[in-house]
Amino acid sequence: MKADSNSMNLKKEQKITASVATITALICVFSLSWWFSHDPTSDLIIHGPDMDNSPTAEELAANMQLVTIGELHSVYDGTPGIWPGEWTIFRGNAADNISTENVQLANSWPESGPPVVWDLELGEGHAGAAIKNGRVYVLDYDEEDKADLLRCFSMDNGEEIWRSGYHVKIKRNHGISRTVPAVTDDYVVTIGPKCHVMCVTADSGKYVWGLDMVRDYGTKIPGWYTGQCPYIAGDSVAVIAPAGPDVLIMGVNLADGQIMWQTPNPKHWEMSHVCVMPMTLGGKRMAVYSAVGGMVGISLEPGEEGTVLWETKLWTHSVLAPSPLIMPDGRIFLTAGYGAGSMVIKINSADGVYTAEALQEYKPNDGMACEQQTPLFWNDHFFSIQPKDAAGLRQEFVCYNPNDCTRLIWSSGETQRFGLGPFMIADDKFFILNDDGVLTMAEASTRSFKKLAQAHVIPDGIDAWAPFAIAGGRMILRDATRMICLDLRAQ
Repeated sequence: MKADSNSMNLKKEQKITASVATITALICVFSLSWWFSHDPTSDLIIHGPDMDNSPTAEELAANMQLVTIGELHSVYDGTPGIWPGEWTIFRGNAADNISTENVQLANSWPESGPPVVWDLELGEGHAGAAIKNGRVYVLDYDEEDKADLLRCFSMDNGEEIWRSGYHVKIKRNHGISRTVPAVTDDYVVTIGPKCHVMCVTADSGKYVWGLDMVRDYGTKIPGWYTGQCPYIAGDSVAVIAPAGPDVLIMGVNLADGQIMWQTPNPKHWEMSHVCVMPMTLGGKRMAVYSAVGGMVGISLEPGEEGTVLWETKLWTHSVLAPSPLIMPDGRIFLTAGYGAGSMVIKINSADGVYTAEALQEYKPNDGMACEQQTPLFWNDHFFSIQPKDAAGLRQEFVCYNPNDCTRLIWSSGETQRFGLGPFMIADDKFFILNDDGVLTMAEASTRSFKKLAQAHVIPDGIDAWAPFAIAGGRMILRDATRMICLDLRAQ
């Protein structure tokens, strides 16, 4: 009997083992079937424009809170520097990012790089500097105090002279501040991240006037905050593009904030991240603005200020960061990231009538493009950093034929890639800053890329995207949280 009992128990154990094995096998089969049939990326969201921490509708509505522009003003111990040269608007006095100062710069650097004259910490952002009369002006954001601040420093030693601003709540969105002030001998104008315009005196920072473009003109704040830098026509009028339901662009008197002229916006184009750029064609000075929806040329001539000279819908991309690159013959180079590629248009002038036509259009893989910075036009050639979606030349510094932007003249090569940083020309040299704060100096040439020197000028740099400023051989540059002054002069 005992043997029969053991035999029965053995059979039961064998059945249980078989059942467990069968169940395990079924689970494995099911799991494998699910694994092969399931798309692990189905729940992922591809982050495109306006999707990376962009303000919600409720947060944008909060901008309607009353902001008292100019309510903050503090004076410090710094004094204006005794330093020559100036860089008064975005891309310099001629808005071309080319310094024409007669200052000899060094042709090489020691391993440590060019001398650092001074450095200081800033709030997170990508706002570049303007320089005038020994002062450095930069728009900053104080996250602790929740305030937009125009800060004025000494060009000599970086000591703060004064700061002026206003309280406004802004959260980080790939940085906060990102515009360059416009400055004259008497006034400084800024446009803050949430479209607040402020004008103060250049010497003391005393408040003169302000505008809230969202409240006053119905402006829609761009997805990554305002990228539009103010432009000053002549020495007395700030040209601002609110791109609201009624007003596309306007001129504001610097001395008192009086609206001098307005251009209607019947097509309801919206504010982009680009800047108003100056252009002269057919003997007329004009302001060129590339909005979301179309592009326009506005007269700046006395007696017809604000008149539309031409407009076009040839270039209508929704995310525009590089500003229009104006060429002296009426051509305009337009480019953007996110697969937009580039376009060259021609503004024709005949008997006072202006028309726009497309000359070239192509994707990033087909020709020159740029994702964030505005390209250069020098010695009748184009220079740029290719976007990251430009296969084969990804983020390389390039030179292209001016008459056919599919014809590459040279590139910096795969070992010299520069990210989204700025680039400019001074003393017949290229200066290029990569995302990590590595500064490269190269010979300005239409024949080949020849590196002269390279140094990590911002150790531990991150997102070094702000435009350069240079005056008297000293360069102001920054990453997301730190601004430095370099002495580039030949020693």
